[in-house]
Amino acid sequence: MTSIAADAEAWIRRYEKSPDSAVRLVCLPYAGGSASYFFPVAKALAPLIEVLAIQYPGRQDRHREPCIDDIGKLADAIVGALEDLGGQEGPGGLNDKPLALFGHSMGATLSYEVALRLEERGVKPVRLFVSGRRAPSRVREESVHIRDDAGVLQELRLLNGTSGEVLENEELLRMALPAIRSDYRAIESYRCEPGRRISCPITALTGDADPRATLEEVRDWANHTIGEMDLTVLSGGHFFLTDHVPHVLKMISERLLPATRS
Repeated sequence: MTSIAADAEAWIRRYEKSPDSAVRLVCLPYAGGSASYFFPVAKALAPLIEVLAIQYPGRQDRHREPCIDDIGKLADAIVGALEDLGGQEGPGGLNDKPLALFGHSMGATLSYEVALRLEERGVKPVRLFVSGRRAPSRVREESVHIRDDAGVLQELRLLNGTSGEVLENEELLRMALPAIRSDYRAIESYRCEPGRRISCPITALTGDADPRATLEEVRDWANHTIGEMDLTVLSGGHFFLTDHVPHVLKMISERLLPATRS
């Protein structure tokens, strides 16, 4: 581990500081994604909800750092960074206000593993939002990470999660593909530990035409919490969020702000 300040600074992006926020929302990107994906979310939810966006190594301002291709190791590092942040903020740390998690695709599975680790440390999230991902126990044998570059690009085009500018720009692709491949290796090799469940409620969101998560597979998130689980189905494919931003932001606010008054 590096110093406390360096760890928190490397992993966590605060695009809109909200010291008087009622709750924190830790957001975890999809495979190949970066913290900046949640920049508009941070702007929209401030000042009542403070967004902490996670920046994985190997992309954007961390592009010179080696990627981490293991979900467990990523979760450990993120929890360490959150604990470091708590140490910086003085008495109360991560327990000074309610904390929730939001993850899309790979980020959904990763947020579940982070929630498990936080609860083991006595920090109970008030809610876990999982988007565009089947339940951790629903395994598909996938191997995008071992495809050649053309095969990886085929997957990206299928999911429509990477801008046309990146897909058509060789230099940008060369920079992005190592992180994308590493993330796919992490999520495709992940297997959850049977019987482990979080205690906080789960809100699951899915697109009705997502080729990587059926409604049945998403419903099984209910088996990974001892709390309640609610499901929202929206129109669209794997990146359905793009077409439903106002609706999703409203849903996040409605579910989180009452929790701060309980």
